[in-house]
Amino acid sequence: MPVLTRDEAQTRAALLDVHHYRIALDLTGGETFGSTTAIRFTARTAGTTFVELKPAALHHVTLDGQVLDPAALDGNRLPLVLGAGEHELHVEADMRYSRTGEGMHRFTDPADGETYVYTQLFMDDVQRIFAAFDQPDLKAVFELAVTAPPHWTVLGNGIARPAGDGRWELAPTPPISTYLVAVAAGPWHSVRTEHAGLPFGIHCRRSLAAHLDADAEEILGITRRCYDRYHEKFTEPYPFDSYDQAFVPEFNAGAMENPGLVTFRDEFVFRSAVTDTERQTRAMVIAHEMAHMWFGDLVTLKWWDDIWLNESFAEYMGYQTLVETGDFPGTWTEFGVSRKGWGYDADQRPSTHPVAPAPDAVPDTASALTNFDGISYAKGASALRQLTAWLGEKEFLAGINDHFTRHRFGNATLADFLDSLARATDRDVHGWARSWLRTTGVDTLAPDVTEEDGHWRLAVRHDGSRPHRITVGLYDLDPADPERLVPRPPVEADLPGTPVLVLPGRRPDLLLLNDGDLTYAKVRLDPRSWDTALGALSGLPGALSRAVVWNAARDMVRDGELAPAAYLRAACAHLPREHDNAIVQGVLAFARTQIADLHLPADERPDALAGLRALGRDLLERATAPGVRLTAVRTLIASALRPDALRAWLAADTVPGGPVLDPELRWRILTRLAVLGALGPAEIDAELARDPSATGHEGAARCRAALPDQAAKEAAWEAMFATDDLSNYLFTATAQGFWQPEQLDLVRPFRARYYPAAVALAARRGAALAEAAGRHAFPLTLVEEETVRLGEECLRVADPAPALRRKLVDQLDDLRRALRIRG
Repeated sequence: MPVLTRDEAQTRAALLDVHHYRIALDLTGGETFGSTTAIRFTARTAGTTFVELKPAALHHVTLDGQVLDPAALDGNRLPLVLGAGEHELHVEADMRYSRTGEGMHRFTDPADGETYVYTQLFMDDVQRIFAAFDQPDLKAVFELAVTAPPHWTVLGNGIARPAGDGRWELAPTPPISTYLVAVAAGPWHSVRTEHAGLPFGIHCRRSLAAHLDADAEEILGITRRCYDRYHEKFTEPYPFDSYDQAFVPEFNAGAMENPGLVTFRDEFVFRSAVTDTERQTRAMVIAHEMAHMWFGDLVTLKWWDDIWLNESFAEYMGYQTLVETGDFPGTWTEFGVSRKGWGYDADQRPSTHPVAPAPDAVPDTASALTNFDGISYAKGASALRQLTAWLGEKEFLAGINDHFTRHRFGNATLADFLDSLARATDRDVHGWARSWLRTTGVDTLAPDVTEEDGHWRLAVRHDGSRPHRITVGLYDLDPADPERLVPRPPVEADLPGTPVLVLPGRRPDLLLLNDGDLTYAKVRLDPRSWDTALGALSGLPGALSRAVVWNAARDMVRDGELAPAAYLRAACAHLPREHDNAIVQGVLAFARTQIADLHLPADERPDALAGLRALGRDLLERATAPGVRLTAVRTLIASALRPDALRAWLAADTVPGGPVLDPELRWRILTRLAVLGALGPAEIDAELARDPSATGHEGAARCRAALPDQAAKEAAWEAMFATDDLSNYLFTATAQGFWQPEQLDLVRPFRARYYPAAVALAARRGAALAEAAGRHAFPLTLVEEETVRLGEECLRVADPAPALRRKLVDQLDDLRRALRIRG
């Protein structure tokens, strides 16, 4: 089916003014649901256009009372011939439920047999639910009625009220974009309250009720405090009539900012033990999505080239506002040591793009969808953090409030936002935007330090073109404790602009550029500073400072300037004395999944895993914080090469000294035992009987695909690529189990089969499964030239769908980097 182009959207926006949608959905059926739509709109002049729709069956269409031929539907477009003036379009159709997390996703909970449905309409999936002029700058009022089974509850953008016989009426919305319409229906377990005169609610599947209840006050407390903080920052009040948060099954993203009804993946309803960092991540997502009520919902992009106006702002505001509420004051540390690397990695691949691409660089919705990546989120948020440091927070907030006031319930562009900023400052924000938002790549900052009698000099080598305002941290080894660093007063610098700094006394033992992590750039340490860091990194005061050093080490490994084994040695030396779980978690994740599995040759991997096991045991012996202990146990499980200890833990149902084995840890152990060939199908079935939840079914699928057995691999392959029976989550779980570094000889014959199978799947099942096939089912463990050669051939001749093509480009670049590092 054709995708919408930017030119087509501009033409249609010039022709139409859309006023109101009245939509009726009947969710009482089986494989399909009924959809009736009435759209009132004005044609400014006579002309032709189209409305989008992807029906299972199109029954009846009228335009201004005149019947149109349903057979005129061409793919997803129904042509309309319009005279100037007012019009009303009526469309009656049956629509398909989805198992891919797109459109109207339908899920039956294996724990109790209850069924739930919810919408995910981002980009262009509203066409799977009802007929629409589907582009962000044709905002309208939406009024929905939903008929559902009698024991269901219906949630939507506005307050939902039961009208009898399973029918629910949702309050009309203010003007919003089509992709922001939301419905969630099913026998939800709900916790409701009121705040600032508005109804607030959180909702989940009934089988997760006890877990939601356990965290309800934490979730609602964070929600209230973020709401209050945003009202202190923003002059525009919250623009909708209620605030519901629904934790829904098999959700593709982390969350979606539907006005008044935010949907989250229901893994955020924790049914097993999690670390404080994982709780912080959930809180950040709550803050991020609430920021969207202003950035994206109240003021919406005009076209998808400006997605950063949604995501970069919500990302920055989510992290910053969570710090300001006091719930998690170390939030920026997690951003620095984990999230920011997502942006750095994306920005160094061939698929990189500016934070704000030129409009003609996003010619259609298919190309726009590929830009939801580490650049639009992490790099964009980093740029805004640097903008705030450069501009001043008062001026920044004045600019965004002007932006909200001028464009409330409308659409805006980068130019509109910069105009609002310019009214709040005398600084050259347009020049800043050209340097930061229209360029690609990562700048690198490195110190040049020289010492002379009585003073020392610092010059900063700047590889790149962006301006940076940075803090330079200066630290000395404590004479009484050589593993502890003592700070001197820091130095501020503007690049370019600050000349060579001449400072009195002897040079510091550790000089740290971008201390505080206020800019987006790779940082290098001079040799003496690096030697100091290797000996005293865990003694560096300030978790965010330590995160900057760990990020520098990470970048040096990826750039071939630091041996992967040296990074592992640093982790083994310093993580046992690290108290910030975000750093422990982030460093161990890079060490285990990137260094051990990708960057080290296969013959060096056992020694690396042995080192990680020793580190995990050291952490367990020293740590008292439950989060650090849990992170250590997960590392021990993932790094095991013998089944003995894992078997003992399973038998005892606990790790000595804790934690107790909850379902999440049990499935981790079983997956590792399956990889090692120490587990059979009968044990997987027994564990699934013990945990028949949706998560249990995913764990069982992962284990079965991980078995080192030809028949098991063939069965997993058949399930992924030969049928369309797997939901998005079960596909991902199966793919995660399939390719294992311990099983290279067994899985190598599947490599040549992967590329044609993935191309066919992407064409058949759509963008969400295409992305999953490229991310999770890709043979990344086969770090070999042949994997790259076959992938390049696929890109050249097979014409993969855009979502799959983008993932293949990224995965092949990561493989080339791994091959260079191994070399």
